[in-house]
Amino acid sequence: METERKELLDFKEGLIDHYGRLSSWVGLDCCKWQGVRCNNRTGHVTGLHLGSYSLGGKIKPSLLPLQHLTFLNLSDNSFCENEIPKFFGMLNNLRYLDLSHSCFAGEIPPQLGNLSALKILDLSWNSGLHAKNLLWLSSFSSLEYLDLETVNLFDVGGYWSKAVNMHPSLVSLYLNDCGLTSLDLTLPSVNLTSLELLILLDNSITSPIPPWFSNLTNLEVLDLQSNNFYGTIPGWFGNLCKLRILRANSNRLHGGIVQFLDRFSACQNNSLEILYLGGNDLEGSLPASLGALKNLQEFDLNTNFFWGSIPASIGNLSSLRFLELSDNNLNGTIPESFGKLAELSILSLVGNQMEGVLTETHLANLTKLDSLRLTTYPNRSLIFNVKYDWVGPSFPVWLQIQSNLFYVIISNAGISDTIEEEWFARLFSRCWQIDLSNNTIKAKLPTQLYSTNLDIVDLSRNRFEGQIPFWLTNATQLYLQRNLFSGTIPENIGEQMPQLETLFLSRNQISGRLPSSICKMKGLKFLSVGHNRFSGELPNCWSNLQSLKVLDASNNSLSGKIPSSLSSLHNLVLLILSNNNLRGNIPYPNCRQVPRLYVLQLRSNLLEGNIPEQLCCLSGIHDLDLSDNNLIGSIPKCFQNFTALKYGNSSLDYEELFDLQDSTINELTLLVGTKGRELEYSRTLLQVKNIDLSKNNLTDEIPDGICSLAFLDTLNLSRNHFSGSIPKNIGDLRWLESLDLSYNNFSGPIPPSLSSLTSLGHLKLSYNNLSGRIPTGNQLQTLNDSSNYEGNPLLCGVPLLTKCAGDDSPSTPSSHRGVSKDKLWLYFSIAMGFAVGFWSVCGTLVLKQSWRHAYYRYVDDLKERMLLWIALAARSRRMNDRGNN
Repeated sequence: METERKELLDFKEGLIDHYGRLSSWVGLDCCKWQGVRCNNRTGHVTGLHLGSYSLGGKIKPSLLPLQHLTFLNLSDNSFCENEIPKFFGMLNNLRYLDLSHSCFAGEIPPQLGNLSALKILDLSWNSGLHAKNLLWLSSFSSLEYLDLETVNLFDVGGYWSKAVNMHPSLVSLYLNDCGLTSLDLTLPSVNLTSLELLILLDNSITSPIPPWFSNLTNLEVLDLQSNNFYGTIPGWFGNLCKLRILRANSNRLHGGIVQFLDRFSACQNNSLEILYLGGNDLEGSLPASLGALKNLQEFDLNTNFFWGSIPASIGNLSSLRFLELSDNNLNGTIPESFGKLAELSILSLVGNQMEGVLTETHLANLTKLDSLRLTTYPNRSLIFNVKYDWVGPSFPVWLQIQSNLFYVIISNAGISDTIEEEWFARLFSRCWQIDLSNNTIKAKLPTQLYSTNLDIVDLSRNRFEGQIPFWLTNATQLYLQRNLFSGTIPENIGEQMPQLETLFLSRNQISGRLPSSICKMKGLKFLSVGHNRFSGELPNCWSNLQSLKVLDASNNSLSGKIPSSLSSLHNLVLLILSNNNLRGNIPYPNCRQVPRLYVLQLRSNLLEGNIPEQLCCLSGIHDLDLSDNNLIGSIPKCFQNFTALKYGNSSLDYEELFDLQDSTINELTLLVGTKGRELEYSRTLLQVKNIDLSKNNLTDEIPDGICSLAFLDTLNLSRNHFSGSIPKNIGDLRWLESLDLSYNNFSGPIPPSLSSLTSLGHLKLSYNNLSGRIPTGNQLQTLNDSSNYEGNPLLCGVPLLTKCAGDDSPSTPSSHRGVSKDKLWLYFSIAMGFAVGFWSVCGTLVLKQSWRHAYYRYVDDLKERMLLWIALAARSRRMNDRGNN
C-alpha cells in the first residue's frame, strides 16, 4: 500500500537509527523492509518488529493510519525522551504491544484502555513509568498477558488486585518490583480463572496470604518472594494441584509446612517442581509426605527454624537437583536414601546439627554432584567413613567417579596420604576452584598440564613437593605456602600466568632469584615468598605493579639494595623484607602521593645510613621495624607525624581491611619484638602498633614528639648509643605495653610520669647511666624485677638493694627496730602520770621527816621499776615483730 509506505518513511524520519538497522527501508515494496510484516492477501502492514534495533528519537503519529496494525514491538530501544504516545490508544486492531526495556517515562496514558482487542501488553523495565490508577485496564476484554515489572504502582495501593480481577482471560501477570505495599484480602468473586502465572516478587506487600488465592486453581507459577507476607502458609495451598513453581522465600511467614505438604502429596499427579521457602520463620519437622513430590527439582528451606531429622522418604525425589537446607536446627543422621538422588547437583546442609556417619551408600551414586557443603556444631560429630581403595587410602571411590566437579573443597579434613599425579591431572583439567588446604597430603603435581578453567588453587599447609605448577595459565589466586615445593620460579612466569592476583609461596624450599617478569602481572595484589631460599637481588621493576598491596620476601638470602621502585607503590600496605642480607640506604617513599604503608619491616639486614625523614610521611604506619641493622644518626623529630599511632585511626577503609583480612592476613606471619621476646602475629597482624629501632648505632636524644604517639603498644630503642635524659612526658604513651631502652647512654632521673603507664607489662632500663630514686606506684609496683634497672650504679630504691639518701640504715630497717618513738612516748606518759598521781596523794607526807626518808627510798625504787618495765615492753615488741616477719 503506497499510503502506508509513505507513513512508514515519515515514521522513520523521526527516529535516530544508531546502527543503520532501517537502511533496508528503501524501494517501493515496504513489505520487504526489515522489521515490517504484511498480510499476504491484502498487502496491508500488520506488524512492526523493531525490538532491539537501538532506535531513539521521536515517535511520530505517522503510525496512526496503519489501522490494520496488530503487532507493534518497540522493545529494547532508547526512547528516553518520550512518554508513551497517546495515539497508540487509537490503533484499534492492535493485539500485541511490547514497549519493554525502552526507557519510556511519565504516566501510562489511560488511552491504552481503548485497545479492546489487546491480548499482550508488556511495559516492563521502564523504570520512569508510573500509574496513579489501573482503571484503564478495565476495557481490555481479551487481555492474556500483562507485564508491568518495575513500573511504579505505589499510588495504586491495594486496588491493583480488583483491577486485574476483571480479566477472566488473563493467563500471565507480572507485577514484580512495582512498589506495591498492600492487596485486597477479600474479593467479592474471583474472575482470574485462567491465571497460570502470578509474579509479585520484590515489592513491600505487608499482608497475610489472601484467601482468594485458593480459587486460582489453574495457577502453575506463584512468586511471592522478597515481600513482607506474614502469618502461616495456609493448608489450602496444597489444593493448587497444578502448581509447578512456588517461591515465597524472604518473607515473614511462620508455622509449619506439614499440612500444606500433606495436601500437595495427596494431589493426583502433583506437578510441583520448585519450592522455595527459605529466609522465613518457619519451624517444625519435615514430613514424610515430602517424598511424594516426585517431580520436585529444587527445594530450598534455608535460614528457618526446622528441627528434627531429614525423612528417609527424601530418597524418593528422583528428579531433585538442588537441595538447600542450611542454617536450621536439623539434627540426627543423614539418611542413606540420599544415595538415591542421582540427579543431585547442589547439596547444602551447613549450619545444622547433623551427626553420624557418611558412607559409600550416601555418596556412591551422586555422579552429578557439583557442590557438597557440610558442617556441624562443635558438640556434634559428622564422620566420613568411605573406602580407600583407588589411589590413596584417604580418597574414596565416590570422588573418583565424579565427572562434573567444578570446584572441590576438602580442607582441614585430616587427609594424610600419598596421591598419584594422574588424579590431579583429571581434577585440574575441569575444575575452576580446588581447595585441599590444611591436610597432610604428600604428592607431586603434574609437570605439565593444559588447564584453562582453574581460577583459584589452594594447596597450602600440606606436604606437596617437586616443581611448582606454573602451568595454571588463567589462575588468579594460587596458595602453595607451607609445603615442600622446591626448584626455581621460571624467568617467564609473567607471560605464563598473566592473570595472577595472589601468589603465596612462603615456607617452602624454593631457591634462585625472583625473576623480573613478575612485574608483568599487572593485576598482582599479594605476593608472599618469605621463608624460602631465594638469593640474589630483588628486581627493580615494581613501579609496574601499582595494584600491589602486600610484598613479603622475608627470611631468605636476598642481597643488594632495596629497589627504589618499591617507594613508588602508592597502594602498598605491607612491605616485609626482614632477615635478609640487604645493604645500602633505606629508599625514600614518594611523599607527593599519600603512601598507605601499614607495616614496614626491614629488620635483621645490613642497612646503613640515616633514617630518612621522608619516612615521616607514612602517616598510617602501624609497625615500623628497622632493628638489627647498621643505621646511624638520630631519630627524626617528625616521627610525631605518625597520625595512626597518635590518634589510633587507620589509613585503610573497611573494604581494604576486609580484603586484607580475608585474603592475606590469615596466611602471613609477622615477627614482632615485644615484651622481651619475639611474638608471631598472623590473624591479629593489623592490631600491631610497634616501633622497633633496636640493635643499631643510633645516637642523640629521644625527640619529645615521639611521646605524642599515644596508641603505641611497643617501643624498643635498646642497644644503640642514645644519650640525654628519658623524656619527662614519657607517661603520655598511655597505651604502651612494652618499653625497652636498655643498653644505651641515657642519664638523669627516671621520669615520675613512667608510673602513669597503667598498661605497661614489660620494662627494660638496664645498662644506662640513670640516677636517682626509682619511681613507684601504679603499674611499676608489678615490675619489681631488679634486672629491669641493673647496670645503672647511680640508681637507688626498690627493687634495688641500694638505698637512697634519707632512707633508713640497711642494718636496722624500720620494720625491725623494736618500739617506735610514738610507742616509747606513750609508755613514758603513762609513767609520768602515775608519778604525778602518787605525788598528789603522798606529797603532804613528805614534809614529815619520818616519812621523807621512806618516800625517797620509795621513789628511787619506783624509778628502777619504771625503767625496767619500759625495757621489758620494748623487748616484747621486738619479739612480736620477729614472729610476724
